Amino acid sequence: MARPARNQKSGKSAKPSPPPRRPEALHDVPPPSALLLALEFRALWEFGAVLPAWPLLARAPRGDGHAVVVFPGLSASDGSTMPLRRYLDWLGYQTSGWEQGFNFGPRAGVLEAARAHVTHAFEATGRKVSLIGWSLGGVYARELAKELPHRVRGVITLGTPFAGTHRSTNAWKIYELASGRSIEQEAENYDLPAAPPVPTTSIYSRTDGIVAWQGSIQAPSAANPQTENIEVIASHVGLGLNPSAWWAVADRLAQAEGRWQPFARKGGLHGLIYPEPNRA
Repeated sequence: MARPARNQKSGKSAKPSPPPRRPEALHDVPPPSALLLALEFRALWEFGAVLPAWPLLARAPRGDGHAVVVFPGLSASDGSTMPLRRYLDWLGYQTSGWEQGFNFGPRAGVLEAARAHVTHAFEATGRKVSLIGWSLGGVYARELAKELPHRVRGVITLGTPFAGTHRSTNAWKIYELASGRSIEQEAENYDLPAAPPVPTTSIYSRTDGIVAWQGSIQAPSAANPQTENIEVIASHVGLGLNPSAWWAVADRLAQAEGRWQPFARKGGLHGLIYPEPNRA
Protein backbone atom coordinates (compact mmCIF):
# COMPACT_ATOMS: atom_id res chain seq x y z
CA MET A 1 0.00 0.00 0.00
CA ALA A 2 1.29 3.46 -0.89
CA ARG A 3 2.72 5.60 1.88
CA PRO A 4 2.12 9.36 1.96
CA ALA A 5 5.04 11.73 1.57
CA ARG A 6 6.57 12.87 4.84
CA ASN A 7 7.73 16.29 5.86
CA GLN A 8 11.21 15.60 7.21
CA LYS A 9 11.12 18.53 9.62
CA SER A 10 7.69 17.99 11.15
CA GLY A 11 7.18 14.27 10.48
CA LYS A 12 3.65 15.03 9.24
CA SER A 13 2.22 13.71 6.03
CA ALA A 14 2.78 16.15 3.15
CA LYS A 15 -0.23 16.98 1.01
CA PRO A 16 0.25 16.50 -2.74
CA SER A 17 0.43 19.71 -4.76
CA PRO A 18 -2.88 20.64 -6.40
CA PRO A 19 -3.04 20.13 -10.17
CA PRO A 20 -2.42 23.13 -12.46
CA ARG A 21 -5.47 25.23 -13.14
CA ARG A 22 -6.99 24.63 -16.52
CA PRO A 23 -10.08 25.88 -18.40
CA GLU A 24 -13.35 24.20 -17.47
CA ALA A 25 -14.22 23.65 -21.13
CA LEU A 26 -11.26 21.87 -22.68
CA HIS A 27 -13.03 21.78 -26.02
CA ASP A 28 -12.36 25.54 -26.18
CA VAL A 29 -8.58 25.12 -25.80
CA PRO A 30 -6.87 25.99 -29.10
CA PRO A 31 -3.74 24.19 -30.33
CA PRO A 32 -0.36 25.79 -29.56
CA SER A 33 0.41 28.96 -31.48
CA ALA A 34 2.43 29.16 -34.68
CA LEU A 35 5.28 30.69 -32.65
CA LEU A 36 5.44 27.73 -30.28
CA LEU A 37 5.23 25.38 -33.24
CA ALA A 38 8.20 27.14 -34.85
CA LEU A 39 10.15 26.82 -31.60
CA GLU A 40 10.01 23.02 -31.84
CA PHE A 41 13.36 23.23 -33.65
CA ARG A 42 15.01 23.82 -30.25
CA ALA A 43 14.77 20.07 -29.65
CA LEU A 44 18.31 19.78 -31.05
CA TRP A 45 19.61 22.11 -28.33
CA GLU A 46 17.70 20.21 -25.67
CA PHE A 47 19.45 16.96 -26.58
CA GLY A 48 22.74 18.85 -26.77
CA ALA A 49 22.19 19.92 -23.17
CA VAL A 50 22.49 16.31 -21.99
CA LEU A 51 26.29 16.45 -22.03
CA PRO A 52 26.71 19.52 -19.80
CA ALA A 53 23.90 18.22 -17.57
CA TRP A 54 25.48 14.77 -17.25
CA PRO A 55 27.18 15.40 -13.86
CA LEU A 56 23.69 15.97 -12.43
CA LEU A 57 21.96 13.23 -14.44
CA ALA A 58 24.56 10.76 -13.24
CA ARG A 59 23.45 11.47 -9.66
CA ALA A 60 19.89 10.27 -10.29
CA PRO A 61 18.75 7.38 -8.08
CA ARG A 62 19.77 3.97 -9.41
CA GLY A 63 17.21 1.54 -10.77
CA ASP A 64 16.26 -1.80 -9.22
CA GLY A 65 16.48 -3.75 -12.47
CA HIS A 66 12.78 -4.00 -13.32
CA ALA A 67 11.62 -3.90 -16.93
CA VAL A 68 10.65 -0.64 -18.63
CA VAL A 69 8.88 -0.44 -22.01
CA VAL A 70 9.06 2.89 -23.88
CA PHE A 71 6.51 3.78 -26.57
CA PRO A 72 7.41 6.37 -29.26
CA GLY A 73 5.26 9.22 -30.49
CA LEU A 74 3.28 9.60 -33.71
CA SER A 75 5.29 8.77 -36.84
CA ALA A 76 8.34 8.01 -34.68
CA SER A 77 10.15 4.72 -34.07
CA ASP A 78 12.25 3.19 -31.31
CA GLY A 79 15.17 5.21 -32.64
CA SER A 80 13.60 8.35 -31.15
CA THR A 81 13.51 6.84 -27.66
CA MET A 82 16.95 5.23 -27.81
CA PRO A 83 18.80 8.03 -25.94
CA LEU A 84 16.33 7.90 -23.06
CA ARG A 85 16.42 4.09 -23.01
CA ARG A 86 20.23 4.02 -22.97
CA TYR A 87 20.19 6.41 -20.00
CA LEU A 88 17.73 4.20 -18.14
CA ASP A 89 19.80 1.12 -19.00
CA TRP A 90 22.80 2.88 -17.48
CA LEU A 91 20.78 3.49 -14.32
CA GLY A 92 20.11 -0.22 -14.03
CA TYR A 93 16.74 -0.89 -15.68
CA GLN A 94 15.91 -3.47 -18.34
CA THR A 95 14.49 -1.27 -21.07
CA SER A 96 12.99 -2.05 -24.45
CA GLY A 97 11.23 -0.16 -27.19
CA TRP A 98 7.83 -1.10 -28.49
CA GLU A 99 9.45 -3.06 -31.36
CA GLN A 100 6.80 -2.29 -33.98
CA GLY A 101 8.63 0.08 -36.30
CA PHE A 102 7.08 3.49 -36.85
CA ASN A 103 4.05 4.50 -34.80
CA PHE A 104 1.32 5.25 -37.31
CA GLY A 105 -1.51 4.90 -34.83
CA PRO A 106 -3.42 1.92 -33.38
CA ARG A 107 -3.87 0.07 -36.64
CA ALA A 108 -4.95 -3.58 -36.74
CA GLY A 109 -2.77 -5.69 -34.47
CA VAL A 110 -0.80 -2.82 -32.92
CA LEU A 111 -2.39 -2.82 -29.48
CA GLU A 112 -2.50 -6.62 -29.42
CA ALA A 113 1.25 -6.76 -30.10
CA ALA A 114 1.91 -4.08 -27.47
CA ARG A 115 -0.14 -6.02 -24.94
CA ALA A 116 1.81 -9.18 -25.71
CA HIS A 117 5.10 -7.30 -25.38
CA VAL A 118 4.23 -6.01 -21.91
CA THR A 119 3.03 -9.47 -20.89
CA HIS A 120 6.28 -11.05 -22.10
CA ALA A 121 8.38 -8.50 -20.17
CA PHE A 122 6.35 -9.25 -17.04
CA GLU A 123 6.66 -13.02 -17.40
CA ALA A 124 10.37 -12.90 -18.34
CA THR A 125 11.32 -10.87 -15.26
CA GLY A 126 8.66 -12.02 -12.81
CA ARG A 127 8.10 -8.39 -11.84
CA LYS A 128 5.68 -5.66 -12.80
CA VAL A 129 6.69 -3.49 -15.76
CA SER A 130 6.89 0.32 -15.94
CA LEU A 131 5.49 1.95 -19.09
CA ILE A 132 6.73 5.22 -20.56
CA GLY A 133 4.99 6.85 -23.50
CA TRP A 134 5.96 9.90 -25.52
CA SER A 135 2.99 11.80 -26.99
CA LEU A 136 0.71 9.24 -28.70
CA GLY A 137 2.84 6.51 -27.14
CA GLY A 138 1.61 7.71 -23.77
CA VAL A 139 -1.96 6.93 -24.80
CA TYR A 140 -0.89 3.34 -25.45
CA ALA A 141 0.87 3.20 -22.08
CA ARG A 142 -2.16 4.51 -20.17
CA GLU A 143 -4.67 2.24 -21.91
CA LEU A 144 -2.48 -0.85 -21.53
CA ALA A 145 -2.10 -0.11 -17.83
CA LYS A 146 -5.89 0.00 -17.53
CA GLU A 147 -6.09 -3.45 -19.13
CA LEU A 148 -3.11 -4.97 -17.30
CA PRO A 149 -2.89 -3.33 -13.85
CA HIS A 150 -1.65 -6.60 -12.32
CA ARG A 151 1.35 -6.50 -14.68
CA VAL A 152 2.10 -2.76 -14.78
CA ARG A 153 4.02 -1.03 -12.00
CA GLY A 154 3.44 2.56 -13.13
CA VAL A 155 2.97 4.88 -16.10
CA ILE A 156 4.93 7.98 -17.13
CA THR A 157 3.81 10.05 -20.12
CA LEU A 158 5.63 12.82 -21.97
CA GLY A 159 3.43 15.45 -23.63
CA THR A 160 0.54 13.02 -24.07
CA PRO A 161 -2.82 14.54 -25.10
CA PHE A 162 -5.28 12.53 -23.04
CA ALA A 163 -7.38 15.25 -21.39
CA GLY A 164 -8.26 17.54 -24.30
CA THR A 165 -9.88 17.11 -27.68
CA HIS A 166 -8.05 16.29 -30.89
CA ARG A 167 -8.39 19.91 -32.01
CA SER A 168 -6.21 21.07 -29.12
CA THR A 169 -3.18 19.63 -30.90
CA ASN A 170 -1.32 20.50 -34.09
CA ALA A 171 -0.91 16.84 -35.01
CA TRP A 172 -4.42 15.48 -35.44
CA LYS A 173 -4.44 15.80 -39.23
CA ILE A 174 -1.08 14.00 -39.39
CA TYR A 175 -2.57 11.25 -37.22
CA GLU A 176 -5.49 10.76 -39.58
CA LEU A 177 -3.21 10.69 -42.63
CA ALA A 178 -0.76 8.27 -41.00
CA SER A 179 -3.33 5.91 -39.49
CA GLY A 180 -6.13 6.17 -42.03
CA ARG A 181 -8.56 6.54 -39.12
CA SER A 182 -10.81 9.27 -37.77
CA ILE A 183 -9.22 10.50 -34.56
CA GLU A 184 -12.60 11.61 -33.25
CA GLN A 185 -14.10 8.15 -33.71
CA GLU A 186 -11.00 6.51 -32.24
CA ALA A 187 -11.20 8.65 -29.11
CA GLU A 188 -14.81 7.56 -28.56
CA ASN A 189 -13.61 3.98 -28.05
CA TYR A 190 -11.62 4.90 -24.93
CA ASP A 191 -12.03 6.90 -21.75
CA LEU A 192 -8.75 8.74 -22.29
CA PRO A 193 -8.99 11.24 -19.38
CA ALA A 194 -9.46 8.47 -16.80
CA ALA A 195 -6.25 7.64 -14.99
CA PRO A 196 -4.93 4.07 -14.99
CA PRO A 197 -5.28 2.27 -11.63
CA VAL A 198 -1.49 2.44 -11.06
CA PRO A 199 0.87 5.31 -10.12
CA THR A 200 0.67 7.72 -13.06
CA THR A 201 2.83 10.74 -13.89
CA SER A 202 2.21 13.20 -16.72
CA ILE A 203 5.26 15.25 -17.70
CA TYR A 204 4.28 18.25 -19.79
CA SER A 205 5.48 21.65 -20.99
CA ARG A 206 3.59 24.92 -21.31
CA THR A 207 5.84 25.72 -24.26
CA ASP A 208 4.85 22.53 -26.11
CA GLY A 209 4.35 23.46 -29.77
CA ILE A 210 2.34 20.37 -30.73
CA VAL A 211 0.00 19.59 -27.83
CA ALA A 212 -1.84 22.22 -25.78
CA TRP A 213 -0.44 21.72 -22.29
CA GLN A 214 -3.91 21.71 -20.73
CA GLY A 215 -4.60 18.45 -22.55
CA SER A 216 -1.77 16.74 -20.65
CA ILE A 217 -3.06 17.53 -17.17
CA GLN A 218 -4.26 14.59 -15.13
CA ALA A 219 -7.30 15.64 -13.11
CA PRO A 220 -7.52 14.40 -9.51
CA SER A 221 -8.88 10.87 -9.40
CA ALA A 222 -10.86 9.51 -6.47
CA ALA A 223 -10.24 6.01 -7.80
CA ASN A 224 -6.48 6.56 -7.92
CA PRO A 225 -4.89 9.29 -5.78
CA GLN A 226 -1.43 8.27 -7.03
CA THR A 227 -1.49 10.64 -9.99
CA GLU A 228 0.52 13.78 -10.61
CA ASN A 229 1.63 16.33 -13.19
CA ILE A 230 5.22 17.54 -13.56
CA GLU A 231 5.94 20.63 -15.63
CA VAL A 232 9.26 21.01 -17.42
CA ILE A 233 10.48 23.65 -19.85
CA ALA A 234 10.77 21.82 -23.16
CA SER A 235 9.52 21.48 -26.69
CA HIS A 236 7.23 18.61 -27.61
CA VAL A 237 9.76 17.02 -29.95
CA GLY A 238 12.44 17.48 -27.30
CA LEU A 239 10.55 16.11 -24.29
CA GLY A 240 12.12 12.67 -24.60
CA LEU A 241 15.57 14.22 -25.05
CA ASN A 242 15.39 16.92 -22.40
CA PRO A 243 17.67 16.53 -19.33
CA SER A 244 15.02 17.84 -16.91
CA ALA A 245 12.51 15.31 -18.25
CA TRP A 246 15.11 12.54 -17.95
CA TRP A 247 15.74 13.38 -14.30
CA ALA A 248 12.00 13.40 -13.55
CA VAL A 249 11.59 10.03 -15.27
CA ALA A 250 14.51 8.55 -13.32
CA ASP A 251 13.16 9.94 -10.05
CA ARG A 252 9.73 8.42 -10.63
CA LEU A 253 11.01 5.01 -11.76
CA ALA A 254 13.27 4.69 -8.72
CA GLN A 255 10.41 4.58 -6.23
CA ALA A 256 10.00 1.24 -4.51
CA GLU A 257 6.95 -0.67 -5.67
CA GLY A 258 4.00 0.04 -3.42
CA ARG A 259 5.65 3.09 -1.82
CA TRP A 260 4.69 5.85 -4.25
CA GLN A 261 5.15 9.48 -3.19
CA PRO A 262 4.45 12.64 -5.20
CA PHE A 263 7.34 14.37 -6.95
CA ALA A 264 9.24 16.59 -4.48
CA ARG A 265 9.92 20.10 -5.76
CA LYS A 266 12.73 21.90 -4.01
CA GLY A 267 13.66 25.53 -3.89
CA GLY A 268 16.36 27.41 -5.78
CA LEU A 269 17.36 26.26 -9.25
CA HIS A 270 15.31 23.07 -8.87
CA GLY A 271 12.19 25.20 -8.45
CA LEU A 272 12.92 27.02 -11.69
CA ILE A 273 13.41 23.78 -13.62
CA TYR A 274 10.21 22.27 -12.20
CA PRO A 275 7.68 25.10 -11.68
CA GLU A 276 4.94 24.74 -9.11
CA PRO A 277 1.87 23.17 -10.72
CA ASN A 278 -0.71 25.53 -9.25
CA ARG A 279 0.74 28.73 -10.69
CA ALA A 280 -1.47 30.83 -12.96
